[in-house]
Amino acid sequence: MSDEPGPDEPPSPERLRKENARIARRVSQLEGTLRQVEQIRDSSTRVLDRLMGELEAERARSQKLLLNVLPQPIIDRLNAGEQVIADRYDDVAVVFSDFVGFTEISTRLPVAMLVSSLNALFSAFDAACEALGVEKIKTIGDAYLAAAGLPGSPGDHVEAAADLALAMRAAVRDAGEPWQVRIGLHSGPVVAGVIGTSKFVYDLWGDAVNVASRLETTAPPGRIQVSEAVAAALGDAFELEPRGAIELKGKGSTQAYFLLGRR
Repeated sequence: MSDEPGPDEPPSPERLRKENARIARRVSQLEGTLRQVEQIRDSSTRVLDRLMGELEAERARSQKLLLNVLPQPIIDRLNAGEQVIADRYDDVAVVFSDFVGFTEISTRLPVAMLVSSLNALFSAFDAACEALGVEKIKTIGDAYLAAAGLPGSPGDHVEAAADLALAMRAAVRDAGEPWQVRIGLHSGPVVAGVIGTSKFVYDLWGDAVNVASRLETTAPPGRIQVSEAVAAALGDAFELEPRGAIELKGKGSTQAYFLLGRR
C-alpha cells in the first residue's frame, strides 16, 4: 500500500517530520551555498580593491616619473595622442647657470662628496623652480637650464626668472666653499619640443637660449648677468647695475647688466 495520503486525508505526523527534515536540509544547503557566494563576492571585492589600489599607485609613480622630465601640459598632450610636439614661443625668459671651476673641484673632492653636493644644490634649484612656477628644462653636467614663459608659467615670467636666479645664487652662497656660480638670463623667442623615443626629453632651442648661455659664460663668479631686454622688463622692481657693452659670441657688442636683488 502507498504511504501517500488520500486527497482528503491530512499527512501523517511521520510524513510531516520527514518533509520538514527535507526542507530543513534544503534550506541549510541553500544557506551554505549563499555563504559561499558571499565569501567569493567579498574575496573578489577585496582582490579588486587591492588591484585598483596597486594600479592607482603605479599610475601615480608613472606620473611622478614623467613630471621629472616633462611639463604637465606636455604630458597631457602626449596622453591625448599627439605624436610630434613642437611649439614656438615669442617671449620666454631663460636662466642658464654653471659652477665656477667645476672641473678643478671634481678632481679635488671625493666622488661621493661631489655627487652629494651637486645633488643638494640642484635639489635647491628644483625647489625654487617649483615654488616660482618656472620650468626646469635639464641639467648638462654642472650646468642648469630653466625657463619661464612656457604654458603654466606665472604671468610675469621675467620677474619669476629673476627671482629664480637670485634663489639659485643664494643656495650656492649658503653651500660655501668651494662652490661659486655664474648665471645668465635673457628673454626672447624659443622653440620648445619633445625629442627622442625611448629616452625622450623636453628641450628648448633658439636665440634666447644661446644668449642666456653666453651671458652666463661671460659673467664674473658669483654674478647674475642679464641682457638689456631683461633689464627693461624688470624695471624698478629689481636692483640692477649696468656693466656696459660686452662681446658675446655670435652677437657682437651687447649691453649687459648685473642683477643684484629685489628693491
